[in-house]
Amino acid sequence: MSNPLLESWDTPYQLPPFDRIKPEHYLPAFKVAFAEQRDAIEVIATNPETPTFANTIEAIETSAPLLERISPVFFALLSSTSSEELRAIQSEVAPMNSAHMSKIYGHPLLFTRVQQVKDQPDQTLTSEQQQLLDETHKRMIRQGAALGGEEAKRVEEIDHRLASLQTKFGQNVLVDANDFELILEASDLTGLPDSIRKAAANEAASRDKPGKYVFTISRSSFTPFMQYSERRDLREQMWLAYTHCSNRSNERDNKQVAEEIASLRAERAHLMGYKTHADFILDDRMAKSPDRVSSLLDSIWAPAKAKVQEEADTLQNNIQAGGDNFKLAPWDWWYFTEKERKSRFDLDAEVVKPYFQLERVRDGAFQVATNLYGITFTEVTDLELYHPAAKAFEVREANGDLIGLFITDYFLRPSKKAGAWMNAFRTQKRHAGSTYPIILNTCNFPPGDPCLLSMDEVRTLFHEFGHGLHGLLSNVTYRSLSGTAVKRDFVELPSQIMEHWAIEPEVMRGYAKHYETGEVIPSDLIEKILESQTFNSGFSTTEYLAASYLDLNWHDLTRDEKPDAEQLERHAMDKIGLVEEIAPRYRSTYFQHIFSGGYSAGYYAYIWAEVLDADAFEEFKAKGLFDADTAASFRRNILEKGGTEEPMALYQRFKGREPNVQPLMKNRGLA
Repeated sequence: MSNPLLESWDTPYQLPPFDRIKPEHYLPAFKVAFAEQRDAIEVIATNPETPTFANTIEAIETSAPLLERISPVFFALLSSTSSEELRAIQSEVAPMNSAHMSKIYGHPLLFTRVQQVKDQPDQTLTSEQQQLLDETHKRMIRQGAALGGEEAKRVEEIDHRLASLQTKFGQNVLVDANDFELILEASDLTGLPDSIRKAAANEAASRDKPGKYVFTISRSSFTPFMQYSERRDLREQMWLAYTHCSNRSNERDNKQVAEEIASLRAERAHLMGYKTHADFILDDRMAKSPDRVSSLLDSIWAPAKAKVQEEADTLQNNIQAGGDNFKLAPWDWWYFTEKERKSRFDLDAEVVKPYFQLERVRDGAFQVATNLYGITFTEVTDLELYHPAAKAFEVREANGDLIGLFITDYFLRPSKKAGAWMNAFRTQKRHAGSTYPIILNTCNFPPGDPCLLSMDEVRTLFHEFGHGLHGLLSNVTYRSLSGTAVKRDFVELPSQIMEHWAIEPEVMRGYAKHYETGEVIPSDLIEKILESQTFNSGFSTTEYLAASYLDLNWHDLTRDEKPDAEQLERHAMDKIGLVEEIAPRYRSTYFQHIFSGGYSAGYYAYIWAEVLDADAFEEFKAKGLFDADTAASFRRNILEKGGTEEPMALYQRFKGREPNVQPLMKNRGLA
């Protein structure tokens, strides 16, 4: 059978031939790709020549051309166009991939050669080559290559089991979240603005429920419902559905899955010589230790807790002033906060949304990149992409040189996992043949005609675009150090700094135009948006920090501690004194970042990076939003460098010093 995944791609931009790829092609292609790399590794490991950087490290780097091509396609489409068939393939491929990587990076003969290269004196290596050598050696150490036979075998067994469990965790969340529907009649929509009603009607139609209104626990559906629905009983129903995702004592319950994942991670850390999984993970991050992470979280928690209590008191007073006598509950927070926002700032989110038409916001983000870096985005309309909602843009330097291809996939659909993210179908590199990147931004905005965004969704678009720029503007030699291949607590700097430009008046006036009249957003509306930036920041900071603490509690277990999901979460929240009106942003059973998304012991990374982005943006504020020298320095020292140097060295080269936490505290209204 012909398999397009194994053939050369004679397509524009060497895009995957999406129209020809079928689910049945993936498994055979993965098997061929695994075999290809295994054979290449055996040749490297048994090479009789003296180990060198070229015949060992660079040879490893180029050992898996098929796998590097197939894997990004499968996992990107699994997230954005999922199906039972693809999830079944994932359940097979994930443990196969884990076992394969264990064999490669735990290979004793290969490790001997890598160690010999590392131990060679007087090597003439570039700084990037030295980084690749160090990272390859470190990866093998952390894979267990330096362990004895039985311990190494146990690490491999744990990795295999973890791959299956993490896949199961993510699939449970996807299916459980997509299965929930709050199906309403028109009479149930009291308080909901027309735009939200239309989005719910569209969702109902897409689910073969014409004439009904459907709300889901996707944040783009859940949040506006909670903000505006006057039906307290329905808000409670939505809240309970959201906070009990994959926690309903059925086949998609993730409590025991999370418990086993945490136990296996703790055992693995012990085998690797670490006290806990958090110690193991953070040893390879900017933070370096759980104590440093806890110190940062604690420094922000105290003022955030005081602020959120003020916010809770205000909302409770408003409830009673309105003639009600019930106690503020979690499902009341969004609703009464929206009322308070409107009262305090005369700011109605529904009045703002008509100025945030999706295409104009997207073009506004493009214009920021043009103003900063001189690059341009031009839509390419004749490409065969993987879904009709996806759009492609050619990205070029000011001199016309091609940088790469940027693909957007913005709209909510049942086959997508929740959230927003960046993928790369292909990453930039120069070694063993230069390639330009093909970068994908995926979001979950409610489709509409037109699609109008909330302020939070505007930030999300700019955020993911920042990740996209990190991938697009990469300028490195080796693929494995390219783009976003950086420390987890550094990767959010390029994305989060972009959010600052989204709300700058100069930028907003360029993209925020009324979708019907073309009127530029009025200055008084911009002023209200800016005045309200720290509004409800106690809530947003508290729910985020609570999830970060929860993550650390799951991963500071020792090998001998056996977790109980409900007890662990309750103890973690009691320990920090979380107010009862708020839950952590993600509860354990749907906390995909840490149980299936690569952020275990690392959810703190967003606030760690926010220290960096707030401090870095001060440089632009001081010298000019689009100051050419500052932009060139940020591009040269941050965006282009990928993982070729240690992140703190890159940051200090841009800023001239280590980051200061005060800009973050000011931005969040906690100073």
